[in-house]
Amino acid sequence: MATLDEELRMDAEEDAREADFILSQLPSDLKERFTKEEILRLMDLIVEYYYESGVLDLDDDEIEIDLEQVADAICKKAKKEGLGDYQADEVFFVVQADLDYQEQTL
Repeated sequence: MATLDEELRMDAEEDAREADFILSQLPSDLKERFTKEEILRLMDLIVEYYYESGVLDLDDDEIEIDLEQVADAICKKAKKEGLGDYQADEVFFVVQADLDYQEQTL
């Protein structure tokens, strides 16, 4: 059984792999717009959104995710928390790549 430190290290490694995947999936004009650290922060906001919206409580057959709505909510929360001023049309691609990653790893 893994220790807490090992679990945290494995989670950080998985997050880094996901951030790299997201960066690799962005359109070429956006690849330099986001740093890996920004992607990691946006990933946290995406997870928070899914928890708070109740999406994670639904059955797979019931889930319909409006990526534009998610991107808009992420931008508003990022600005409110002082994490940056992002455009929803740019964050849309981050949200889309995050969902693609999740679907691939499930």
